[in-house]
Formats: sequence, structure tokens, C-alpha cells
Amino acid sequence: MRMFRGQSSSGAGSERRLVVLVPAHNEEDGILLALEGLRAQTRAPDRVIVVADNCVDDTAQIARDWGAEVAMTVDNRNRKAGALNQVLATLLPFLNDEDVILVQDADSFLDGGFIQGGLAALDDDPGLGAVGGTFRGQPAAPGASRLERCLTHLQDNEYARYARDVRRLKGRCLVVTGTAAMFRVGTLKAVARGRLDGRLPPGDGRCGVYDTSVLTEDNELSFAILTLGYTLRAPRDMKLVTEVMPTPRELWNQRLRWKRGAVENCFQYGFTRVTASYWGRQGFGALGIVVTAVYLASIGYALGTQTFSLQPFWVGVTLIFVLERFVTLHDKGWRAQLAAASLYEMPYDLFLQAAQAKAYADAWLQKERRW
Repeated sequence: MRMFRGQSSSGAGSERRLVVLVPAHNEEDGILLALEGLRAQTRAPDRVIVVADNCVDDTAQIARDWGAEVAMTVDNRNRKAGALNQVLATLLPFLNDEDVILVQDADSFLDGGFIQGGLAALDDDPGLGAVGGTFRGQPAAPGASRLERCLTHLQDNEYARYARDVRRLKGRCLVVTGTAAMFRVGTLKAVARGRLDGRLPPGDGRCGVYDTSVLTEDNELSFAILTLGYTLRAPRDMKLVTEVMPTPRELWNQRLRWKRGAVENCFQYGFTRVTASYWGRQGFGALGIVVTAVYLASIGYALGTQTFSLQPFWVGVTLIFVLERFVTLHDKGWRAQLAAASLYEMPYDLFLQAAQAKAYADAWLQKERRW
């Protein structure tokens, strides 16, 4: 592969090094912002490598002009996972187990204390294999359509609720997000060995760090790390801004891929002590789809037959949902909470549930995957 000149890491006993990998496919519009976020870190990275994957724009040149190293993938047909595997195969032998690799999407921008917070968490807990961040939605660009601004707002609300959940669990998380995550080099080497010796799924058969055969490589890597006995966390100080989907079609495709990938990862690993909570989440999600369908059907039937009356059970369900919408948006202030209590987000929630139902159906029927 055509990439940066090999550089040996610090020798045994030397200071830990932090290497940043930024996988990028035609990201000329956003790569500079991502790189400037790295420059603004309170703990600067030792190396920044932009992984230019099949780019036909100026991504690589912009990265070089900024001062980053550039790794050009060769004949990669496996998207982000394949691009990272190519670089890691060359990079990992030159790094010590206690060195750290940060993988950051090119459409994300890290808060200034992200790296320092991640390193502190790794230092505090030797059993941590990886740490990830919580994120906010990138604001809509000036001149964005009303629909795009609405979608941006709704996704940002969703991300705020996720961040609150992680904080309430004191940083415990089921998945280290692919937007930006930090790994001990020793953990990544252990994953690669695990694919070789059969403790982990072999992926595409090449036994790289990332499984290129799945829809959600970050979710699968989290499964792999947990299966090997490490833990995951999303520390409070690790925050970032990430791109949101600007159209319903793009949002649908993204969520369908995420949700189907999560289901298939569960079947891939089976039911184990590690995956039990993931299976539980899938079961809870399926139950939520059924409850919502029955709820809407009962309202539709009552209105259609003009027999509508307040049923205590469904009134209680509605009030619980209103309370949940209100409480879980605490991070955005009381005005946002009051607005959420009006259930204006209901169409968006139904949209996400429809994507989840489609994901379950596609996985069950083994329909052709589409990225």
C-alpha cells in the first residue's frame, strides 16, 4: 500500500505515543475542520495519519498541506474497515502495547479535552480496552432547508438523550462509537490474534483488527473487545460534534444499516454472558415496536368506528411517554423539555421504529445488504 514512511514508535520504557487515524473518503469539505480539532487538543497527538480511501477529490492534498501524514489505500473494496485494516497492518508492529490509537471519522470535530480525557481514563483503569465519546449533532449550515434544520434538531435531541444515559451509567457503555474512539495498541493486537486463534469471528478471513464482513464494524469490534475480557467506557470529558444526516433517505439508510448490523452482530456472537445485555436491548426494541403498533391501531380503530373513549391503560402509557420525553432532554434546558413533552418528536420516533422493524425483517429474511 502507498502510505506514510514507516516510523518506529518509542522503545520499551519510553513515553506512550498517541497516533490518530482519520479514515476519509472524499472528505475535502470537512477534513480541515476535523484536523483543526486535533490541533486544538490540550494533549496533542504524536502523529496524525489521514487514511485517504479511494479518494478522487483533494482530501489527501488538504491533509498534507495541514501537516498530516497520508496513507493511500490500494484496491480497498471494504470501505472504512478495510482501509483501517490496511494501515493497522503496517502500523501496529512499530507500536508498543501501551501506545494508544485514536480512530476518528473525518466528519467529526473533537472538543479540546477529548484526548486528555481518554488517556486519563485509560490510565485509571488497566482493564479498559477502549474508550469512546458522546456527541452532539453538527448545526445545520446557513441556508439549509427547513426540513434539513428539522432533521438536524431531532438527531441532536437523540444524541443528547444518549449522552445523558451514558452519564447516568457513570460512563458505562455497550459500544464505543465509531465517530471517535481510543484503543490501547495491546487491545488491537489481541483482537487480531483472537481472530487468528478462533476466539473471535474471523471476519473476512484475513484476520485483521476490523471485521470487513459486517455492516457495523465498530459494534462488532466492541463485541470482540468485551469477549476478550476488556471493558469499555465513554468518559464524561470525551465529547465531540459529528455530522447528521441531512435528508430522510440518508437517515433511513444510516439507521437501517446500524440496526440491522447490531442484530446480525448478536447472531454472529451468539448468546453469551457478554452479549446478554445486547440481546436484551433487541428484545426491548422489538417489544416497543409491538406496543407502538397496538397503541396506534387502537386509536385508529376507535376513531374509525367513532367509539373513541379514554382508556386508563393507554392514558397511562401516554403519560409515561410524555414524562420520558421531558426528563431525558434535561441537558438541553427546560424550554426544550417542555417542547418535547408535547410529543412533537413522535413522527421521528415512529420513523426510527420503522427502520428498526425493517432491519429485523431484512435480517430474518437474509435480504441483500446495502451500505
